[in-house]
Amino acid sequence: MVRLIDERTTAFRAVIASAPDLGVQVPTCPDWTLFELAEHIGAGRRAWAATVLAGPGATGRASAPAEPAAPREREALVDWVAASVEEMLGALRTVGPDQGCWTWWGDSQSPSTAGAVARHQLQEMAVHTYDAQLTVGAPQPLPDEVTLDGVDEFLSTCVATTSAWPHEPVTIDFHTTEGRSWRLWLSADGARSAAGEHADAPDASVRGTASDLVLFFYDRLRPESMRLEGDRRQFDRLIAWDPSA
Repeated sequence: MVRLIDERTTAFRAVIASAPDLGVQVPTCPDWTLFELAEHIGAGRRAWAATVLAGPGATGRASAPAEPAAPREREALVDWVAASVEEMLGALRTVGPDQGCWTWWGDSQSPSTAGAVARHQLQEMAVHTYDAQLTVGAPQPLPDEVTLDGVDEFLSTCVATTSAWPHEPVTIDFHTTEGRSWRLWLSADGARSAAGEHADAPDASVRGTASDLVLFFYDRLRPESMRLEGDRRQFDRLIAWDPSA
């Protein structure tokens, strides 16, 4: 995970270093400019470094130690992003993957450990690198090594919950063209997922590359961009569902 986070950070920094204008709006994060996206990457990773080091006793995400604001000068900004991510990676290396720490995903299928934080941070770094590339007109598919785990990571971390699904029970299958599949069960008991094919037909299914599925999960692609089968209403319901409401 650490190696892949570092690789995605390098790709992100390359965009910042070469972008014609850091003040341009990011299409997939319309509240942010490219500079503000870089600022989010840096400040967020410093906060996660502090959270990981705080250990399992923390009751919320830790605040990063007071740091200078993200520099406006381009070269300094690129270096600041690199240092910010390295601070988080250093914290992850220090504590190891099994140490507990605060996470926001509560009763999901993912544990509250530094390893699970690293797993999710890889996906966040990969998606925001795509955001930056899209902003300068050069979007690239997310790397297979990232996205084949990313589908499972998203379903187990961001979807799995004990909050009741407010509709009739439903099953949705997700298939990658690379050959892996997952099933999501949604009911009054919440949402749970598992990898693998199932003999019975789902209520709905979607098929695409692993990169496209991850980008769909993070609202970067619409489901219509992929091959849909079954009851398509279920995708709109899933996108609209807020388990915390």
